[in-house]
Amino acid sequence: MCRVEKIIEINNLHINFYTQSGIVKAVRGVNFFVNQGETLALVGESGSGKSVTAQAIMKLLPTPPSKIEQGQIILDGEDIVPKTDRQMEKIRGNTVSMIFQDPMTSLNPTMRIGRQISELIIKNEKVSKREAKVKAIELLKMVGIPKAEERYVQYPHQFSGGMRQRVMIAIALAAKPKLLIADEPTTALDVTIQAQILELMKELKEKLNTSIIFITHDLGVVANMADRVAVMYAGQIVEVGTVDEIFYDPRHPYTWGLLASMPSLDSSAEEELHAIPGSPPDLTHPPKGDAFARRSKYAMEIDFEEEPPLYQVSETHFVKSWLLHPDAPKVIPPKMILDRKRDFPGNFPEPVLVKEDR
Repeated sequence: MCRVEKIIEINNLHINFYTQSGIVKAVRGVNFFVNQGETLALVGESGSGKSVTAQAIMKLLPTPPSKIEQGQIILDGEDIVPKTDRQMEKIRGNTVSMIFQDPMTSLNPTMRIGRQISELIIKNEKVSKREAKVKAIELLKMVGIPKAEERYVQYPHQFSGGMRQRVMIAIALAAKPKLLIADEPTTALDVTIQAQILELMKELKEKLNTSIIFITHDLGVVANMADRVAVMYAGQIVEVGTVDEIFYDPRHPYTWGLLASMPSLDSSAEEELHAIPGSPPDLTHPPKGDAFARRSKYAMEIDFEEEPPLYQVSETHFVKSWLLHPDAPKVIPPKMILDRKRDFPGNFPEPVLVKEDR
């Protein structure tokens, strides 16, 4: 049996921001990993800590005001938390690259597209300008830019939003990274272009065997994109599992809320979409117990007193909720969750307590 290589493993990551209003505990004990050639979707509302976690992996967080208080970010077998900016320059691009939400703020408006790609290739591969140009044009073709030779000499403003995002993907892939982080890469695009970009990323992952961390607030976007999904709330991972486990056998009330608020193509016009009541907590003063308790109709007394442990539902499915305790009352999930379970041919195992967080 071949051993699966972990491209990145994050262990007990804590990140604080020191502000005039107080210490914001933005990431609180996050644990997850991504295997070689795998796509992990990191989902949750704005302010849940997704982008902060991603920027920590790239070591792009400004220090101050941010500080990694504790934890490990083991990237390609090496902990990068202690590394300096100069040391990270050799890692960014080569081992890990990032696609940002808005390509216009990431591309240099005064520099031709081709040059922006070629300079990265020259820096990382030590090739001539002519060789770099050939490779840059190949990358533009790979990401679906028509007439790549002509587009090579154009400026960002001459590209549409979707084409600019394709250019950003080409730039991110220029150094052939092992891990690609996509931070809300389709939010600014219309639905048709969004679908094209998602399909492109799937194709490139299969072709290049690149691992991807895909960050989004929209569970619907990742249904056909990810291998596994990690649901993040108030700076913590509250549920993680395969796509099928998260979509058809979710166990955390927050995941139920995200799924229940997601419209589907087969929904009737009369079918009501659910909204999660309230708003995320102020992380300058994280709530005692389960951070989601104040927004959950399933909350019990213990939720307001003690932080829930991690429960294992299957080999790949983990949930941080007191509802999985053997003595917890049996609750009925929203109807649409039950409907999903009914239509899914899988089995639904009982959870067991995990003594140590993964």
